[in-house]
Amino acid sequence: MSSQRAIPCLVLRGGTSKGLYFHARDLPEDVATRDAVLLAAMGSPDVREIDGMGGGHPLTSKVAVINASTRPGIDVDYLFLQVWPDRAEVSDNQNCGNLLAGVGPFALEEGLVAAGGAVTNVHIWMENTESAAVAHVETPGGDVNYAGAAHIDGVPGTSAPIPIEFLDVAGSTCGALLPTGHPMDEVDGVNVTCIDNGMPVVCLRAEDVGVSGYEEPAELEANPALCEKVEQIRLAAGGMMNLGDVTNKTVPKVTLLAPAKDGGVVTTRTFIPKKVHEAIGVFGAVSVATACLIPGSVAFELAGLGVSEGSRTLDIEHPTGYFSVTLEVAVNDGVVAVLSAALLRTARLLMRGDVFVPASTWPPS
Repeated sequence: MSSQRAIPCLVLRGGTSKGLYFHARDLPEDVATRDAVLLAAMGSPDVREIDGMGGGHPLTSKVAVINASTRPGIDVDYLFLQVWPDRAEVSDNQNCGNLLAGVGPFALEEGLVAAGGAVTNVHIWMENTESAAVAHVETPGGDVNYAGAAHIDGVPGTSAPIPIEFLDVAGSTCGALLPTGHPMDEVDGVNVTCIDNGMPVVCLRAEDVGVSGYEEPAELEANPALCEKVEQIRLAAGGMMNLGDVTNKTVPKVTLLAPAKDGGVVTTRTFIPKKVHEAIGVFGAVSVATACLIPGSVAFELAGLGVSEGSRTLDIEHPTGYFSVTLEVAVNDGVVAVLSAALLRTARLLMRGDVFVPASTWPPS
């Protein structure tokens, strides 16, 4: 018997992340065994993930598990799993909008969805948050097109655009867009806005925790007093956001805000939660953009956009550029409601084949 077991997978860059994409049928049904297999595939726990496919960073140690959907109007179900490089843990308690960008191409490449003209609309059910999205994938001649002129900050070069629409993601994790019921709360002496429009995020002014908000991620990570303060706020906010004890959870994220300096609406530095994102997550950007439009929030004050209805495109600045989010907004009796969110991502197929794990990790049944 072979000492290793081969598991089919594709490797795709999705947005500013990279991960392994699996058919659900090719992984163990038992969650504990599945997690052991994915840890072995990534080479975790090891800060370099040298004995696996992971890149030694949360943004390059991700997994998408995809299945043909039985839900009406949905093509595929997508489960995101974060494999942590520094500990033997696989987490499903958040979504990932970056790997989401690769789900449509995967579904087309693997025959789960048939190409339907120059652009194929792939309807995706996001299992982590029990919400839907539609990815618009270019398929000229029936094949996925990866080449194009679309650029997203954090990724070199250009690729084919993949516009993604999010349907009803407000409160998908916490139960409400504003889980505390308030646009602003005080936590550990700091004014914060707790918001969930696809990703639970705690927004606060960078200056309120002693930094400018323009520092590089490594500089923030090297500030132990700051990291301890941010984590204290995150732990306290977790309970307020209906998330319970978040000590070992990846949500909520904490985003430090500062006035925009490069033509956007606000500058961000996001703890995810122990490291600082080199850009900003897709759903994190959506939540921050939404906060910029809610009167009374920390972000609203900084952005200074005022209240208006209709379609608004907001450029959210981050350490490597900016992220554009388009929101459809309605205002009723002064209350702002976000009807839909859309954004632009890109993806690229990097490899297809088998990933090998020790046979002892997943013995034959």
